[in-house]
Amino acid sequence: MKVVQEDNGHNPAPAGCGLASLSLDQLVAILQFLPVQSLIAFGLTCKRFREIADSDNLWAYICVREWGRRAVQTWPNHGKERGGWKMVYRQMLMLKAGSWRKVEQGDVGPAPRASHSLYTVADNLSVYGGGCQGGRHLDDTWVASLPTEISEGIVWHRINNGSPPGRFGQSCTVVNDSIVIFGGINDQGVRHCDTWINRGLGSGNLYESPAWELVDVVTSPPPRGAHAGCCGGDRRVVIFGGIGTEGNRFGDTWVLDLSESPPTWHDVITSASPPARSGHTMTWIGGRKMILFGGRGIRFEVLNDVWLLDMEGAYPQWVELRPRELQPLHDRPAPRAGHSATLIFGERILIFGGEDARRSRKGDAWVLDPKAGVQVGCGSSCMPSYPQKPFSEDKLAPRFWKKLKQLGQLPSRRSFHGACALGSGHSILVFGGMVDGELLPGAATGLGFDAEMHMLQLVPCCT
Repeated sequence: MKVVQEDNGHNPAPAGCGLASLSLDQLVAILQFLPVQSLIAFGLTCKRFREIADSDNLWAYICVREWGRRAVQTWPNHGKERGGWKMVYRQMLMLKAGSWRKVEQGDVGPAPRASHSLYTVADNLSVYGGGCQGGRHLDDTWVASLPTEISEGIVWHRINNGSPPGRFGQSCTVVNDSIVIFGGINDQGVRHCDTWINRGLGSGNLYESPAWELVDVVTSPPPRGAHAGCCGGDRRVVIFGGIGTEGNRFGDTWVLDLSESPPTWHDVITSASPPARSGHTMTWIGGRKMILFGGRGIRFEVLNDVWLLDMEGAYPQWVELRPRELQPLHDRPAPRAGHSATLIFGERILIFGGEDARRSRKGDAWVLDPKAGVQVGCGSSCMPSYPQKPFSEDKLAPRFWKKLKQLGQLPSRRSFHGACALGSGHSILVFGGMVDGELLPGAATGLGFDAEMHMLQLVPCCT
């Protein structure tokens, strides 16, 4: 990597310019802490500042700062050779493409299913529950060690140390090295309101991990299924929405604080809230902030709205997020339910699959950048964001929605599948779900349950 050197041939800046009097090392030390748009603006002022702002060492630092060292180290190398680290930053920001490959699972593994839980703890992958052919629920738990190279495939092992009663449409949340399951529906249509935890999965041998434990909570949300949940930071679990015992859809928010003794569910009251829904997703983006997307509303309509739940302050608040600039309808995901929403590097979310109002399954992939959105009806800033009019120099302007070009062995269109991120957040795994199947007499659409596993790796787009 080459660092730009001082050059006495540059025209001197006016005597009153304090920046011009600083040494190269002093300038670089300052620039390392600037937002990218401010760094670009600095480089537009003069030739000398442009060379400093384009320094390869500086952009290598910016890449690690913005995306994390693990994500940068695992990003494909050819961008560094063609355009240096600034090109790498551009590729990792724009995220134009993802490459699919099928993951081999050996001879024994989980049966075809949908509305199950798929999660990773440390270097282990696990599947619990779900629904299968005939509307039957499943109560099994499977684990597999993740190899260094996923192309080697995985080997599943069934855990026989007890699992919660069978169900599908439950929420499953990873909190540090624990797994928390709440609610769900059994094959008799009964909605659950129980809370289960499996502790210590990140240490020792996962195959000999502690059994699932029923948590004796003080209060509990009403019974439900097809809700969404995620980590809320600080050993918290957050859930929203779902379908109740009478088929009603909820629009409530609940928080479980595992640091309390005994753990307690709290009903969160906010001045505004997303409309009631089911089949949506919630994704933790760090701190005490979560993103909700999509789902099916009370009139059975499907949705594609985006909401931020901010619990950083004394009073939690929901705010709707929208693109900063008007985007055509084809430049944002269509309304859907039963999709997956997985956190990837850069605090962004990868949306895959789902189904529309007619239950037609989808196979598209989108990247959502919450920081590139504007907050609707929120007087104060709820989260860090990009400038209102971001610089477009070098195509470094972020976008609220970005559709991925999909390469490789594309999986079938699907809904109500499981998805989770791998390690550095540059790849996701997708398992199971409902796919197009054989069309039976009298049925509007064919329906099948899947047991395949696929990996989507984010890559530079080759056009």
